[in-house]
Amino acid sequence: MQRIRLRYTKRGRLRFTSHRDFQRAFERALRRAEVPMAYSAGFTPHPKVSYANAAPTGTGSEAEYLEIALTRERDPELLRTLLDESLPTGLDIVEAAEARTSGLADRLTASVWELRLDGVDAEEARRAVDAFNAAETVEVQRRTKNGVRTFDARSAVVELASVETPSSPADRPTGRPCAILRLVVRHVTPAVRPDDVLSGLRAVADLAPPVPAAVTRLAQGLLDEETGTVTDPLAPDREAAATEPHPAGDTATATVPA
Repeated sequence: MQRIRLRYTKRGRLRFTSHRDFQRAFERALRRAEVPMAYSAGFTPHPKVSYANAAPTGTGSEAEYLEIALTRERDPELLRTLLDESLPTGLDIVEAAEARTSGLADRLTASVWELRLDGVDAEEARRAVDAFNAAETVEVQRRTKNGVRTFDARSAVVELASVETPSSPADRPTGRPCAILRLVVRHVTPAVRPDDVLSGLRAVADLAPPVPAAVTRLAQGLLDEETGTVTDPLAPDREAAATEPHPAGDTATATVPA
């Protein structure tokens, strides 16, 4: 059995797809691309796909990850191309690597987020960020299925800063203020999400954007505690593949049906 790890995106209007929507679209893409999937046993077999730490509905992402198990070997880049062509634009498979190491989920310990605050002046955003960073704790509330839960949103934040320009300026509005925040947050329990940090900014500095923030995950991986950077989770697999060549298996090409 071969295992392939994939990085995919949620862009544009497709950011509003739920995780379940993506699962259905991805399983259709697997069938359309004729991927030789391994299936679970039992009365209702399903393809062996492992999803890791999906972004909340409504947020964009450049760094979502999953792993699939195959019954026959395939070239990872060919497989990536076929799957990407079988998915709608916006749900893009951008990277593939054969799993040569264990514990992909264990390497997803932090995320880098970009928060675009339309209608918020950059100086106002900087003052709010300074107030948040200066606080020892920032308690926020989130409504869950078991009621309202209160927790500290500050302890999980590694970095929160106001930046001069967005990472993706193509759809940046003109003629109005727009503040861009960069957030690095640890994956803890309970999870601290970008909207929790926005609630914290409202609590400590009364920062309330006039329209909902546009949130995009830029990276996800292992947190380097010394530098505060988030490393590429597929790098160990690529490095292992480079040092331990694997015999090529069945890499016969396939075409995507029209």
